[in-house]
Parts: sequence; C-alpha cells; structure tokens
Amino acid sequence: VQLQASGGGLVREGESLRLSCTISGSISGIGAVAWFRQSPGKSREWVATIAGAGTTYYSDSVKGRFTISENNTKSTVFLQMNKLKSEDTAVYHCAVDLGRARYGPWGQGTLVTVSS
Repeated sequence: VQLQASGGGLVREGESLRLSCTISGSISGIGAVAWFRQSPGKSREWVATIAGAGTTYYSDSVKGRFTISENNTKSTVFLQMNKLKSEDTAVYHCAVDLGRARYGPWGQGTLVTVSS
C-alpha cells in the first residue's frame, strides 16, 4: 500500500484548504486512515482518523474546524480544513492505522502554510 498526500498551499488565517490522501495498492485490508501533521521543531501530531465504518475522530485542536471523509471506493481520504489558524502550519501526512498505535507507511507529506 502507498499513500500520497496532496493539496497543501499558502493561505491566510480564516481561509480553507482541502487535502487529499490517495491510496494505491491493496485497499481492501485497510481499516482506518489517519492524518498527522508536523511543525518545525515539534513532534508529529495526530489530527484525525476515519475508521472502516466511517466513524471519525478528531484532535481537540481541530475539532469543529476540520472534517475527514473518504470517497465511495475508499481510495481517497480527504481533510477539509476550515477557519485555518497560523498554528495549523505544518507538513501534513496521511497513514494507515495498523493497530496498536502503529501507523504507516509514511509517504511524502504536503505543506500547509497559514499566514497571519
């Protein structure tokens, strides 16, 4: 399985972006997919997860502003980011939830820059 994040860019505070995570390979065995982000000098932070039944989970820092979803073939997972803040600036990655707090594979992320 390979995952590729895309859709990042430079926006102003209050604006929106939609990220995409394209999944290739054997999709049928994937139970849940998560978005993470990493800012310079900080550790990787979990952002959101969409589980196999479509159940979604969010970190407190993005709850109410971000929405995770997937297409009907589960080959693409989206992260709609609204009301962006400067602290949302980071490289965003998507990864498969492998269970037992393990995630991967880690593909190239996409940079989101929010200017104040």
